[in-house]
Amino acid sequence: MEDNRRPSITAFFPCYNDGGTIGSMVTLAAQTLESITDDYEIIVIDDGRTDHSREILQGLARHFQRLRLVFHENNRGYGGALRSGFYNASKDLIFYTDGDAQYDVLELPMLFAEMRDGVDLVNGYKIGRSDPWYRIVLGRAYHWIAKVAFGLKLRDVDCDFRLMRRAIFDRIELECNSGVICVEFIKKVQDAGFVISEVPVHHFHRTYGRSQFFNVRRVGRVGLGLARLWWKLVVWPRLARKPRATPIRSKPVIH
Repeated sequence: MEDNRRPSITAFFPCYNDGGTIGSMVTLAAQTLESITDDYEIIVIDDGRTDHSREILQGLARHFQRLRLVFHENNRGYGGALRSGFYNASKDLIFYTDGDAQYDVLELPMLFAEMRDGVDLVNGYKIGRSDPWYRIVLGRAYHWIAKVAFGLKLRDVDCDFRLMRRAIFDRIELECNSGVICVEFIKKVQDAGFVISEVPVHHFHRTYGRSQFFNVRRVGRVGLGLARLWWKLVVWPRLARKPRATPIRSKPVIH
């Protein structure tokens, strides 16, 4: 950034049964943030876990003074976890990525370097996707459907490695509780005229746990959620802007 003052940063991680990776994510985040700013906080959103991740987080909180924990007693979904993270963030910039360590927190400085004056959001895009073949196929289909249906200009809608100005949320409000919140977010950011820059990042194999988004059982629900969002953000605004036809009135008869 061009400002000599180093901005404050909130880094947060949605966490759902990520007990095997969240400890390293927090540790690496603290090391990385200390290299680029003096004012930061780390937030982990525990979204109603069923594994041992909460106990791990409580242990981490005793060692990291700048770690804040937000516990959801019931699972709110990926969108609900992200909304909670955005709501609790208090610093100038907000960075988030998933707690499953499929993205490398050590690459955050690349996003930070791209956050110049006039840029509101720096979005990563995957150099290559390290997932099973069926997730790659589903991911590509999801990306192109979302890009065409919503008119998105981003090259990788499904890359949850993002750095943004907190002021964005003075003008947009997110409502989705499912994974389609990423499409909602990018669509609203784009429509509001915010400037987006993109940076290539690495993507790694999942080493712990299971994906909560792209699986056979949820594909139908994801499709339905995307269709509802498309109606709300694309179709309905067009209908609302469509001018109403002027009613034809007969001329009065003069006797």
